[in-house]
Amino acid sequence: MVGGGQLARMTHEAGIPLGIRFKLLSDTPQDSAAQVVSDVVIGDYRDLDTLREFARGCDVITFDHEHVPIEHLRALEADGIPVRPGADALVHAQDKGVMRAKLDELGAPSPRHRIVADPADVSAFADEVGGFPVILKTVRGGYDGKGVWFVRTQEDAEAPFKAGVPVLAEEKVDFTRELAANIVRSPHGQAVAYPVVESRQVDGVCDTVIAPAPGLDAELAGQAQELALRIAKDLGVVGHLAVELFETTDGRILVNELAMRPHNSGHWTQDGAITSQFANHVRAVLDLPLGDPRPRGTWTVMANVLGGDYPDMYQAYLHCMARDPQLKIHMYGKDVKPGRKVGHVNTYGDDLDEVLERARHAAGYLRGTIVE
Repeated sequence: MVGGGQLARMTHEAGIPLGIRFKLLSDTPQDSAAQVVSDVVIGDYRDLDTLREFARGCDVITFDHEHVPIEHLRALEADGIPVRPGADALVHAQDKGVMRAKLDELGAPSPRHRIVADPADVSAFADEVGGFPVILKTVRGGYDGKGVWFVRTQEDAEAPFKAGVPVLAEEKVDFTRELAANIVRSPHGQAVAYPVVESRQVDGVCDTVIAPAPGLDAELAGQAQELALRIAKDLGVVGHLAVELFETTDGRILVNELAMRPHNSGHWTQDGAITSQFANHVRAVLDLPLGDPRPRGTWTVMANVLGGDYPDMYQAYLHCMARDPQLKIHMYGKDVKPGRKVGHVNTYGDDLDEVLERARHAAGYLRGTIVE
């Protein structure tokens, strides 16, 4: 697995019961997965020679991020190394311009958009979609709200062009909430779909995920799952695919982003689904039969634990575990920094309000924003 973050850490955990041996390419020995995987190579994923040496002896290569240069992945494929997802698929998660062009070709519903050259071009685009505000995104490198700008005037549009990469303009969508459709697909075409979830964001970062999305029309939920399955098939995705969606005020769904790896919106599956996203990702990249994605109970809520001013969060275990014996805590082994994702909690039950309160209380207590 290329990348030593928490997604690699949790994917490794899912492979342990199957006896899967993991080899990890990590930036530093302190990375989340490097702390727990026995076979770790420290190196730069942007260096082709490092990748080739790392891949030697591996049955398959997969990722915990989408940042490996596409030309390097094509070189590995030319060397006969199975890369999953492959370069032809992964480019759509790396480059938002490529993604939007392909989704247009597939007829997938998306916000109106185009690549813009300068602030004046942004103003012209705004005129086409009914005026400011509009959304600007760098086509590469953005995540968790980074590389995204809410632009109200032509003057506001100057900052994105300083990054030196192409800029994508999108209309501001009137939406009621954000959804995510998570699916997993194997090389021989077997695919499974998890329930569509509601993803709640705070300052551009995922805060809470509710599975399944409360009050979502069954027909619209089916459309979202079918759309994700079709995108995965048409792009040739192998492994986990998260399709982030807007539910619009007029009752439609629009594709916001694609992620071809285990995803924050699927963390609830660790404790709330029969087979987690991580276990199914392992099965998919090894071309094993996929597991049942159905939920174990009525509601599952995932709440992210963000770093705050309370560095010794582990002392809070006494309170959280005693207060809620059913609570599931997943920490990533990261140093605590303000706003940094350092873990998440999962709660489940039959009463959504109760399940939400339990998750929010635990995440807040672990962060230090709740002290009683």
